[in-house]
Amino acid sequence: MESHINSYITLVATSAVLNVFLCLYTYVRRAEIPSSKIFILYTAALSVYTFGYAIELASNTLEQMKFWTVVEYIGMPFSASLGLMLMMQYTGKTLSKKASAALFVIPSITLFMVATNDFHHLFYKRVWLREDSSVPLMDIAVGQWYVVHGAFTFSCLLCACLILVGQWKHTKKMYRRQLLTLITSQIIPMVAAFVYLLGLTPGGMDPVPVLMCITSAMYIWAILSSRLLTIVPIAKDSIFESMREGVIVLDSSNRLVDYNKSLRDMLPELDFSMVGQPLNDVWLSLAGETFPVEYGREGLQTDLYWQLNGETVCYQVRTSYVYNKEGQAVGTLIMLIDITAQRFLQEQLKQLAYFDGLTKIYNRTQFLLRGREILSEAQLNLRPTAFILFDIDHFKRINDTYGHDVGDQAIIHVVSVCNRYLNSEMLFARYGGEEFVIAVPNASLQDGEQLAEKLRVALLNDPLEVQGTRIPLTSSFGVAQYNGGSDSLESLLRDADTALYESKRNGRNTVFAHAVSLG
Repeated sequence: MESHINSYITLVATSAVLNVFLCLYTYVRRAEIPSSKIFILYTAALSVYTFGYAIELASNTLEQMKFWTVVEYIGMPFSASLGLMLMMQYTGKTLSKKASAALFVIPSITLFMVATNDFHHLFYKRVWLREDSSVPLMDIAVGQWYVVHGAFTFSCLLCACLILVGQWKHTKKMYRRQLLTLITSQIIPMVAAFVYLLGLTPGGMDPVPVLMCITSAMYIWAILSSRLLTIVPIAKDSIFESMREGVIVLDSSNRLVDYNKSLRDMLPELDFSMVGQPLNDVWLSLAGETFPVEYGREGLQTDLYWQLNGETVCYQVRTSYVYNKEGQAVGTLIMLIDITAQRFLQEQLKQLAYFDGLTKIYNRTQFLLRGREILSEAQLNLRPTAFILFDIDHFKRINDTYGHDVGDQAIIHVVSVCNRYLNSEMLFARYGGEEFVIAVPNASLQDGEQLAEKLRVALLNDPLEVQGTRIPLTSSFGVAQYNGGSDSLESLLRDADTALYESKRNGRNTVFAHAVSLG
């Protein structure tokens, strides 16, 4: 019998040590664990209970055993209430402050009853040393309040178990291992306590403290294998999965906690095995780079471009914090909204507003806007700027002879040839019909003439070919220069137009420059 008691004491002490480990682990990682306060109190209560019971079994006198029994009850009755609150918080259910306080009324009375039992015998009717045992063991006769305490403890365990079982069908497969661990942690002490009360345990020993060794080991295994407590399902599945927007849920350490079906459609390479990894590591494996958008602050709104099925898509990224009921940030919610169609429409509207629909170069409106900016910069820096105006010679004849489709091709061809000789600093636009305009920053009148001549020769030497027919294209050019005066863009374009008119009067396919006006 003595060897059996020693083995029993060892198992109970081991259970106590495991609970202390869980308590300390949770305290150290409390910033990462949403339910840290309750779990710390829960494991602390179990530690007091199991250590007290181990020392009670090792005691030699009845008075020592009674003392350590009181110590046990500092933890044991409260662990049932804390366990129920922990399971409720895990499943997203909340209690009011009054309801939470009510859960500790009976445990507090129980502790008082045990501590003062010698005066009223309402918890234990009688306590004595077992006569047929080779080692000192305490036997009890239960009193009225013991029944109340037992019923309350059993009810807490049963309620917690039912809450967890009810959550099963609403829990994703990747979290069911966590849930099963929690359900088992409630079933084991509940069944053990029931068997003990029926007097069916070997030697009449309380099996609950010993079996706590198993449940504590299960907690540790679940923490290490499925990140129990540090990774918990904080999003509501029924709403979460039905959202059209892709949602990423991160914990306080920016690790991937959860994501919904819409995000899986957006990012097919995403896998459940990535849950628990930092978002930057996840994105590195998906895209070869860390997450390209800043997500560490609330209220961020920006665009993210992504390749999906060989096409570029655009997602608007919005971030917000996830708060617990104490108002503390426990994670981050990143929402990805597919705005590809919207961005495509905006790009089309931009093209219509800024660019010529046929040639894809700037239109007249944008040239006037940007041309004024170039002129203002020239006035500020006291540098010259050349303006070139030109059109296609005999364009009406091309339309009348070959049709308007060929006329459009001619305009496109002219733009294509000119683009070979223009750089990004030059502003090139379709001014209207077959007429074009170029602004050349930091260029004198002579520089403008040279560029115009280069374009004229290039167009002359590169006729348009349509279905085997070579159609010669020539252009007439007029050049004007801003040289430090008070000229406006409109007056400079009039000067260039005057020079263009002189070019047409002199037989077309020529370059004329307007005389420089000194300010």
